[in-house]
Amino acid sequence: MEIINRDACPPFITKDTSEIREIMAYRNSSCERMSLAEATLYPGRHTEAHRHPRAEEVYYVLQGRGRMRVGDEARDIEGGDAILLPPGTLHQTWNTGEEPLVFLCLCAPAYEHEDTVIERG
Repeated sequence: MEIINRDACPPFITKDTSEIREIMAYRNSSCERMSLAEATLYPGRHTEAHRHPRAEEVYYVLQGRGRMRVGDEARDIEGGDAILLPPGTLHQTWNTGEEPLVFLCLCAPAYEHEDTVIERG
């Protein structure tokens, strides 16, 4: 059994500008096919529009309020919502609330900077 506490995982900034704590992935465990991270977007912040050509993602919102764009659709999100991000789909997240927007990111295969393509313009 492997147990990793999120407080033992140092935060870092990803290519899309979100603050991430990688809780479990091949870099810190024997997990081979996916990764689990906690992302935090502070009030008034947003990620860069981006896509992951290989990874399928599921976001699960723990707290806060925001807006999520997936492909051509944008919707409001809040604690308790799960959002599917198919591979290759353009997506972007905004914090529209007054507290941090905190969500879990489950990626398969595991998150890699190299699998993040920023869309400008």
